[in-house]
Amino acid sequence: MNQERPDLLLVGLTGGIASGKSAVADRLAELGAVLIDADVLAREVVEPGTPGLDAIVARFGAGVLHPAADGGPAELDRPALGAIVFADPDARRDLEAIVHPAVRARAVELSRAAPPGSVVVQVIPLLVETGQSDAFDVVVVVDLDPETQLDRLMARNGLTREQALARINAQAGRAQRLAAADEVIDNNGTPAELRNATDALWHRLRTASPPRRPSHGTLSP
Repeated sequence: MNQERPDLLLVGLTGGIASGKSAVADRLAELGAVLIDADVLAREVVEPGTPGLDAIVARFGAGVLHPAADGGPAELDRPALGAIVFADPDARRDLEAIVHPAVRARAVELSRAAPPGSVVVQVIPLLVETGQSDAFDVVVVVDLDPETQLDRLMARNGLTREQALARINAQAGRAQRLAAADEVIDNNGTPAELRNATDALWHRLRTASPPRRPSHGTLSP
């Protein structure tokens, strides 16, 4: 178990794009979890004036910026950057090499600040792809049928089928995620069913002792 903060239960929450991770995370936060969202941190570490944004511009050029609405410093144009990285695996890896270390470092800071006895849930879309499974006591995967995932992504983001498939295929496959899971939340049903499944998960997490994974890593960026 984690030798640095053995009083915490460290939970890694993941799932494919449009799988329903946010709904599960929001409910866990309502129930009392300390929530750390990698997507939120990924935005924080590339805000204007950060080393992260400077590195992105150095790699991808000023075309990935747009003027701030309030006339302030230029901000990251996420759609422009996304169009580049989802079409080019090398570009995507370069972006990840910039953003991921900064996000991990910030997540560690927040985990270390959690109150004793907390269930700390880190929402990490690319948890499996980045090899972070062993950093957690419990890995939770939100799962759904691939066609349902595709339909939800197209509807949510206004994407074509080809665009949605490109984003799905840029992540780990379903089987790879499930192989890393200690807990699986099925999101093929209704929002009420997802909520009930999340509530049941919370009960299991609160009563998890000792942690499920006998040899997860320490809190480190």
